[in-house]
Amino acid sequence: MSLLFSPLTVRGVTVRNRLWVAPMCQYSAVDGVPQEWHHTHLAQFASGGAGLVVAEATAVSPEGRISLEDTGLWTDEQRDAWGPIVAAIRDRGARAGVQLAHAGRKASTWSPFSGEHGSVPAAAGGWTTVAPSAIAFEGYDVPQELDAAGIDEVVADFAAAARRAVDAGFEVLEIHAAHGYLVHQFLSPLANRRTDEYGGSLENRARLLLRIVDAVRAAAPDVPVFVRLSATDWADDGWDVAQTVQVARWAADHGADLFDVSSGGLVAHQRIETGPGYQVEFAARVRNEAGVAVSAVGMIDDAVQAEAILAAGEADAVSSAREWLRDPHFALRASVELGDEIAYWPAQYLRARRRTPARAA
Repeated sequence: MSLLFSPLTVRGVTVRNRLWVAPMCQYSAVDGVPQEWHHTHLAQFASGGAGLVVAEATAVSPEGRISLEDTGLWTDEQRDAWGPIVAAIRDRGARAGVQLAHAGRKASTWSPFSGEHGSVPAAAGGWTTVAPSAIAFEGYDVPQELDAAGIDEVVADFAAAARRAVDAGFEVLEIHAAHGYLVHQFLSPLANRRTDEYGGSLENRARLLLRIVDAVRAAAPDVPVFVRLSATDWADDGWDVAQTVQVARWAADHGADLFDVSSGGLVAHQRIETGPGYQVEFAARVRNEAGVAVSAVGMIDDAVQAEAILAAGEADAVSSAREWLRDPHFALRASVELGDEIAYWPAQYLRARRRTPARAA
């Protein structure tokens, strides 16, 4: 058995393999309520052999949405709509997770399908965004700086969303602290210019994240809690890997179980050097220097590549996004490529498990 198809247990939840589906925004919800599209989209990955399927960045409050079409968990109606989707994932043998998110200054934007760019005006349903400081993301409206009461409300919103997620059946909760959204904005000195207890030193800039970890852990004491971190801003004087390592240590002390290591998204002038597995080195540093469990993500689209990452001790699991969109049965294909005999091929697909040798001419 390859490492990729060996199980991984996190806080009592055993995931059948280490090839996971990263959260991918679909911009297809109505008033935060997931639709039939989300059901089909997410359940197919479980049929395709994924170990863990993490649903998209799901807003903890209306003003936390990236766009008007984002999913949410701030109402019971949304919770109830997630229930059958989660059941479909679990019925197919995968674990179901959800990414809890607040977009901060990158909220109230047009969906990528609209043809528009920038902030949505109030007349079209947009709203005033919030952030650690009144500094706009390039090309977006200037946000309102959160006061102490606003910060407390954000923490409470994450806790309430966590409770609804567990009630809907989700088995893993991921706190989105990456990609330039609200928690990342507090972490990075490029977006956080506060002079109170939430700004300045690393300890202060990490305070919101640690409060959210505490709140989510209290709301879901037995559920694995992941944290998605951008390991670097890819910009001068910004957030970097050394700070990520330290904050991962602190978050683990507060009850976080695993760190989903990505990068970028905070500023438009970032300079990203991409390539196959280009973020794996960041995951490896967090794993080895912070002594925590991590998943690696970023252009991991090949079974041999994924297995090599695990074999090298660079991550405990690997997550992919676009490869799952290209092939919703990525894990089934990977098991054949690695020669693994896994027991969870759907009976309806068994005839495809072994390739038929080509006939001689």
